[in-house]
Amino acid sequence: MVDIRRISTNRWWNKKNNWGLLIFLSFLFFVRITKGSLYKDFYYLISKPFWPGQFQREVLTKSVEQEFLIRLKQLENDNQRLREILSLQRLSDSETITAIVISRKTGSFWRQIILNKGVKDGVEIGSLVVGPGGLLGRVDNTSLLTSTVKLLTSPESKVGIWVERIQKHGLLVGLGNDYPKVIFYDGDIDIKVGDFVLSSPASTLLPPNIPIGVVQSVDEDLKEKKTANIMLLGKPQAIDWVQILKVKI
Repeated sequence: MVDIRRISTNRWWNKKNNWGLLIFLSFLFFVRITKGSLYKDFYYLISKPFWPGQFQREVLTKSVEQEFLIRLKQLENDNQRLREILSLQRLSDSETITAIVISRKTGSFWRQIILNKGVKDGVEIGSLVVGPGGLLGRVDNTSLLTSTVKLLTSPESKVGIWVERIQKHGLLVGLGNDYPKVIFYDGDIDIKVGDFVLSSPASTLLPPNIPIGVVQSVDEDLKEKKTANIMLLGKPQAIDWVQILKVKI
């Protein structure tokens, strides 16, 4: 009987070290089964006191609000400037002829549109044509009932322009694509992307400050002159109605 008790007291589960190992292995198995969710919850609890406090949230919120106000103010300034630009042409019906676009070749080499107004309506060669957004081109040919408009994108188009921000003149030249180019014969001009391009106030052929486009990119390769690609505000490929101004180029 003595020998039997001695054997039973020496079994492995009666040893404290073995119980500790068993608990540890059970814990690892539990972590494996739960995919670490217990660990994540534990980390959540111990890290919570170190989270950004209310003061830091207020600072971030204030920064976001200030950024929003700055952006809003910038948009208001741009909007006011555009309103001033667009208000320049408060023309009466006696100064304009409203026409419908009946044909367009905006993707071809010719870059022109045809309108449903002609000589019988008082349209003359050289008259300016504007649409939603700004200047589109000028009347290049007329018939009794129609008129053909040479667009600013035509390779034959050349128009004097004015960049409002830097108060400088340039020459807008059509290239046969959707983005005509402005040429400045001064390499030191500080032209930037986003600058507004208008008809030149020095021109005797165009009314001043008619919206034309926005600088999309600037070419830096040429030193003796600087050029920039222009995104036109008027979209002849999309508009159906235009106004013919009774002003000759």
